[in-house]
Amino acid sequence: MKAKPEPYKIKMVEPIRLIPRSQREARLQSAHYNIFNLKSDDVFIDLLTDSGTGAMSDSQWAGIMLGDESYAGSRSFYRLEQTCREIFGHEYIVPVHQGRGAENVLFSLLIEPGQAVIGNYHFDTTQAHIELKKGLGVNLVVEEAFDTAREHDFKGNIDTGRLADMIQREGAGRIAFILLTVTCNSVGGQPVALENIRQTRRLADRYGLRLFLDAARFAENAWFIKLREEGYAAKSVTEIVREMFACADGFVMSAKKDGLVNIGGLIGIKSDRDLYNRVRARMVPLEGFPTYGGLAGRDLEALARGLREVVDESYLEARTTQVAFLAGKLAELGVPIQQPAGGHAVFVDAGKFLPQIPPHQFPGQALACQLYLEAGIRGVEVGSFMLGRDPITGQQRFSPLEFLRLAIPRRVYTDNHMAYVAEALGNIYRRRDSVRGVRIVEEEAVLRHFTARLEMV
Repeated sequence: MKAKPEPYKIKMVEPIRLIPRSQREARLQSAHYNIFNLKSDDVFIDLLTDSGTGAMSDSQWAGIMLGDESYAGSRSFYRLEQTCREIFGHEYIVPVHQGRGAENVLFSLLIEPGQAVIGNYHFDTTQAHIELKKGLGVNLVVEEAFDTAREHDFKGNIDTGRLADMIQREGAGRIAFILLTVTCNSVGGQPVALENIRQTRRLADRYGLRLFLDAARFAENAWFIKLREEGYAAKSVTEIVREMFACADGFVMSAKKDGLVNIGGLIGIKSDRDLYNRVRARMVPLEGFPTYGGLAGRDLEALARGLREVVDESYLEARTTQVAFLAGKLAELGVPIQQPAGGHAVFVDAGKFLPQIPPHQFPGQALACQLYLEAGIRGVEVGSFMLGRDPITGQQRFSPLEFLRLAIPRRVYTDNHMAYVAEALGNIYRRRDSVRGVRIVEEEAVLRHFTARLEMV
C-alpha cells in the first residue's frame, strides 16, 4: 500500500491555540523581533527546534517511575551504560545534562589555544564552545551542500581532499581533533556517508589525530545510509550505527534529539581509559558525579529506553517521511528549500526566498518573523544572524547559506499541521517582495541570537 501510517497511536493530547494576528503583532514587537523571546503560549505550531521537544513513549513514561535517584551508583545509570555499549560499541559512557555540557567537558580537555577543530559544519553551540576554549572552528563540508537546488545524497560529507590539504599545511599539532556532525544540522540536516566517515578515519590515523562524532541525530544518519548508500540496504540500522561509531574515538551527543527525551546528553569514549579518567575528573565540578551527570535518575531511565526506540526502523521511516512530506508541499508551491529533505527539519532557502534583503539585514530572521505573523508558526534562522561576529575582529561573519529552519519535534505534530505550515509559507512567498529585513539593536558577544533585540528595517 502507498499509505504509510505512523507506527504508534495517540494516547494524550495537548491543546494549542492560534491567537489573533493583532496579538501576534504585539507579541512579536514585545519580543523585539527575536522569536526566542516569544512565550510558548503565543505560538501555535512550534518548529523552533527538535531538541527536547518530542513526545516520549508509554515505555519511557513508565521508566520515569522506576528511576533510581541515588546520587552515586544509580542502577538507572548502569542500565543506560549497558544500552549505550550495545548500541554504540563504546566502552566508556558518561551522562551530562545536555549536548553543550558534553562539549564543555570534552573540549576543555582537548583544545589548546590556537588549535583548530575541523568538522563538516559545526553548529552554533559547538562553534561557541570551540571559541570559548580559544580554538578555531573550521568547516570543510562538501561544496554540494551550498547548492540548495541540487539533489545529492550526502550533503553532510566532509571534503576529505581539503581536510588532507589542511592537515598537511597546518601540521597535526595545530589541530585538536576532527569532529563530524551526523546528521549535519547547519547545512540542512544532511547525512554523512559511512564511506566518508571511514575515509576521515583513515586520514585521522595517518596523521595521529582523534576523530569524534557529534551524534545528536545518529539514528537519522544511519537510516539515510541504509536508504541511499550502496551496500547497506540489507543491513539493520543498529548494524549501521555500530559501523559508524567503530570509526570514532568517541562522541558527544545531545540526547534531546535521537535520545527521544526532553533533557540529557552523553559523552562516549571508545577505549581510551586515560581520556575517560580525565573526563570523569572534569565532570565532578562541571556537571556532577559521573553516574548522574546533572540528570535525575528518571531521566537516565527514560534515555536508556529512548535509545532503543530510536533505532526502530518503522519509527525512522515515519519520522523522515513526515519531514519529506513538508518538503514536498513547499516544493510544489515553488518555495526554495535545501534539497533533498534532511532528517529532522526542512530548511527554507531564505536568501533565494527574499533576494531583496541583503545578508546584513538577515533574510532568515525576517522570514521567521513573517511566518509567525502569518500563522503563529515559530521557526528559527540558521544563517548570518546565528553565525554572529568574528571573536577576534568583532566583524559580522556572513554565512554562505541563509536559512529558515523548520525543525519538526518527534512524534508531536500530524501531517495536517505540516500542510498548514506549507500553506502559510506559500502565502508569504506570493507577497515576498513586500517583506523587509531586520537589524540588531542590542546583542551579546556569544550566541547572540538567543537573546538579541532587533527592529524592522
